[in-house]
This record gives sequence, structure tokens and C-alpha cells, in this order.
Amino acid sequence: MYDRAFIEYLLHFHCERDYFECHEVLEEHWKADPPKNRKKYWVGLIQIAVGLYHQRRGNFSGALRMISNSIQLLENDRQAIEKLGLHSEELIKELKKRKNEILDKRGYYSFNLPIIDKELLHMCKMQCKDSHKVWGKDSDLLDEYLIHKHKKRNRSAVIEQRLQQLEIRKRSRNSK
Repeated sequence: MYDRAFIEYLLHFHCERDYFECHEVLEEHWKADPPKNRKKYWVGLIQIAVGLYHQRRGNFSGALRMISNSIQLLENDRQAIEKLGLHSEELIKELKKRKNEILDKRGYYSFNLPIIDKELLHMCKMQCKDSHKVWGKDSDLLDEYLIHKHKKRNRSAVIEQRLQQLEIRKRSRNSK
């Protein structure tokens, strides 16, 4: 019933608080659709994760921009959010509260997305348990890798793939 990428997003969001992975998983899913068919609510959910990632790192301007954008996108597509098993009114309320805290430069704390579909919540909690993770666990604010993942992750595969794509484009241009 739910896209696998959305389930993975929820697991990363609630189990490890790995907002970087939330972004990666859902962005890949969002980009799988042709550009004209891409759903903006996916971007809104991605921006929640990116905003929290920035807030946790103390980047309040980046956090404010992302959370503000997510509020705007999700307010415009409440029905889609409800179809995803989330309580749109509660989510918007939490995001507006978070936005005010970011404006006041208050520190990050973990929160759970308001999942109202009991079957979805049960499925996520079971997958979390099966992988020996804790649903709703607070962020480990001492985990440098989690907090600075964009700087610390291994990017060699991504760089190699980009170089290969560049080479393909060069060959394509030269053969014309």
C-alpha cells in the first residue's frame, strides 16, 4: 500500500534519526517519476529531514529555509499527506512550532511524525524491531558521523559514477 521508499524514510527518521538517509531515500524515489509528474509532497517530506539535519548541526538559516519550504508544500497538499498515513494538521502544527524554535535559535530535539494509520505504524515498528533498532529513540547528539554525515560519508562510488557519466557525454559529443 505504501511505497518502499516512504517506509525506509520513516524507519530512518524514527529509528536512527538519520535525516541524511531520509533525504537520500526519498529524493531517489521522487526523481524516479518523470519531471512533470513529480509529487511536491515528497519534496516537503525531504525538506523536513534536511531542515532537522541542519538544525541538529546548528545551521539555523538552512534549517529555517527547509522547514519553511516544507510547511508551504505540505499545507498545499494536505490530502496527499493524509493518504500517506500522516495526520497533516498535527504535522503542520509541529513544523510551525519547530520553525519558531529555529527562529529563536533553540537547539534540536527529536520528534516523531504523527502517523495515524495504525497498520503503517505497526509495520514500521515491527521492521524496526526485526532490525534490532528502537522506534522513537532520540538522536545521539554525540554521534559525529550521524551529525556530519554529508562530510564524513564515503563518496567514492558517487564520484566514480559521475566521472563515468561525464565520459559517456564526452564520447557522445565527439561522435556527432
